Amino acid sequence: MKNSHFDRELKRGSAELLILSLVEARPRHGYEMSKLIETRSGGAVRFNVASLYPLLYRLEKRGWIEGRWVDKADQRRRRYYRLTREGRRVLQAQRSTWQNFVAAINRITEMENA
Repeated sequence: MKNSHFDRELKRGSAELLILSLVEARPRHGYEMSKLIETRSGGAVRFNVASLYPLLYRLEKRGWIEGRWVDKADQRRRRYYRLTREGRRVLQAQRSTWQNFVAAINRITEMENA
């Protein structure tokens, strides 16, 4: 049985980390990020446009990512986002927090030797 409320909360708590991680290596547009999240998670995590773009706008407003419009021949105009210096600092802190949290959950949920 799947707990959709729990799934939503997990996604909400990790969404910033996922987006910042994806734009760390190179600029990406929203649709590309959405597809990468779905593919790399094996379909377990998905972002629809209605939730992804407001998140991108919030991260941009905070100064963690920076977007710019790019026109390419035979393609629609897309907004590519890149990580800012402040975003890199935030990403590092969020990664550390997330890794500590996951390690703590693993310690709690591991089966004890009988």
